[in-house]
Parts: sequence; structure tokens; C-alpha cells
Amino acid sequence: MNRETKRMMQRQGQMEADGSPATRRAPAGGAPGGARTPKGPSGRKRTTPVQFTREVRDEMRQVAWPSRSELINYTSVVLTTLIIMISLIFVLNLAFGKLITLLFSR
Repeated sequence: MNRETKRMMQRQGQMEADGSPATRRAPAGGAPGGARTPKGPSGRKRTTPVQFTREVRDEMRQVAWPSRSELINYTSVVLTTLIIMISLIFVLNLAFGKLITLLFSR
């Protein structure tokens, strides 16, 4: 088990800080058998459309956008690869089609 897994298990409450398994505690609701009682559709409040738009705008400001030259370079690489793959598939399809026609025409 690596460090990331241990840290994740500690955050989830499955493991103590010293590495020993966490003891299971009874839920706060006191339901028998660990069953939870539903408290409605969700325990959290929904965000408003205005708040959502603000958060999206803030996240979009953190995006590392490519420069114009990088964008042209990436686009040319993608288009070149696409043309090569289309050509390869076309040639293989044509070759296998001719082979199958040749085999079944006898």
C-alpha cells in the first residue's frame, strides 16, 4: 500500500493516523445496523445559476490557454495524423476487399 492510498484511507476515515484500521463507529442518527435515514434529496443546498456562472468564470481564468503558434502546431499535428490514419485504413480496406473478392470468386 503506497502513501497516496494511506492518505486517501485516512481522509475517508478507514485508517487511523498510525496506520491501524479505524474502528467502526455507530452513526449519529442511532439507526440500527448502520442504516441511514434519508433526510431529503440532498444534505447540501444547491447553488444558484449566478453562483454557478461565477465559479465557471473563475475556473476558466485558471486554464492554461495555448498561444496562437502552439494552437497552429497542435492542429497541424492532428490533421497530419488524421490524414495518415484515413489513408492507411482506406488502403487496408481496399486490399482486404480485393482479397475477399478474389477468394470467393473461384
